[in-house]
Amino acid sequence: MTIAGSIILIMLGAILTWAVEFDLAGLDINVVGVILMLGGVVGLLFGIYRISVTRRAVAPIDEPVHRHEVYDEPEARRTTVYEERARRYDEPPL
Repeated sequence: MTIAGSIILIMLGAILTWAVEFDLAGLDINVVGVILMLGGVVGLLFGIYRISVTRRAVAPIDEPVHRHEVYDEPEARRTTVYEERARRYDEPPL
């Protein structure tokens, strides 16, 4: 259960406990609200504990990591230039 889900359960339980005036035979809505709030609080505490444990689990690095990255320069592009020479009118067409 996530932290947001726990908060939603707490809010739903509070609404059922203090804002709803509805009676069902054999079911007390106030008790259901209290149970939902307690479940939300337990889930919230577990979610916070899980986050704190995962953040502590990172081991410190003794040696710094040195990366030696080699960048090859791209090959120079060849540019071919075609020059047209002036045609004379007595030459045959290309």
